[in-house]
Amino acid sequence: MRITLGAILALTLACSAASVAHAETVGDTITFRDGRTVVAPILKETADAVWLDLGFDVMRAPRTEIESIARATPDDEPAADARRSTLFRTARGLPERTPPEQAKRFGEAVIMVSTPSGLGSGFIIDPEGYAITNAHVIQGERRVRATVYEQGETDFRRRIIEDVEILAVNNHLDLALIRLKDPNDRPFRSVYIQADDRLDAGQNVFAIGSPLGLERTLSRGVIATTLRSFEGMTYIQTTTQINPGNSGGPLFNDAGEVIGVTNMKIPFGEGLGFAIPARYVRDFINNRDAFAYDKNNPNSGHQYNDPPPRTEFGVHPILDDASETRNQ
Repeated sequence: MRITLGAILALTLACSAASVAHAETVGDTITFRDGRTVVAPILKETADAVWLDLGFDVMRAPRTEIESIARATPDDEPAADARRSTLFRTARGLPERTPPEQAKRFGEAVIMVSTPSGLGSGFIIDPEGYAITNAHVIQGERRVRATVYEQGETDFRRRIIEDVEILAVNNHLDLALIRLKDPNDRPFRSVYIQADDRLDAGQNVFAIGSPLGLERTLSRGVIATTLRSFEGMTYIQTTTQINPGNSGGPLFNDAGEVIGVTNMKIPFGEGLGFAIPARYVRDFINNRDAFAYDKNNPNSGHQYNDPPPRTEFGVHPILDDASETRNQ
């Protein structure tokens, strides 16, 4: 016997009319593709389905059948298990949602970072304007400008922040900490950074940034591998499209957490993008004093030099106690 979604809704609504009526003042409004509407608190969400509390019953609604969700609680309401660690926030139990929904919730925290020589992306980690971008986006520059995007119910506004300070730079990690200063001292929207490394190959992810200057571009993909090694660091490899201008932008999971910072791709390759894992970001922020930026030296920050080339194995003559070079 085949039961359609419409039949399930009709049966559930018939059996739970009282609970639905009560939920009209406290529940979320879910509109289905066939025009039916249910008002009930959302118990759980994933990228594939939504579970609704209908009083005595719980209904699972697949995302493919949902047209829209009007939430009773604001999307910017703090998470139940949100924690603040120095300049960034983490949270547990964030609901999984579709990329378009997460973009509405956290998209205003993604910025475009511009310098006289180019542009990239970034994301705000603290309401006071602290933000992360790639070191190579601002390398050698002192004048930095940030573009912040605000989406209202009926209009969209682009704000240019001219007062941007470089606070810390780590060239090896390719990370930079900057601070945007709002002229009216208004707080900024900010993101959550993943608290631990819960990553799996095949996991859905999405990026928001300004590839080639195309603002507020969202691209989707999966994690190809969680441990791709380059020059002593491990990166998240993703099929999400990463292009020049995405550098410094966030890579999100379905819960809306920043799991990485997009920073490079393999040229002439399709779907071969890479992101700096969140664990490096957390460590960089917690130890930012060690990488404090010196405005009198645009190249300040820790940098490893390449080792001298060798042509033979064995101990170099200058390190050999028995050699004539050492005895001179």
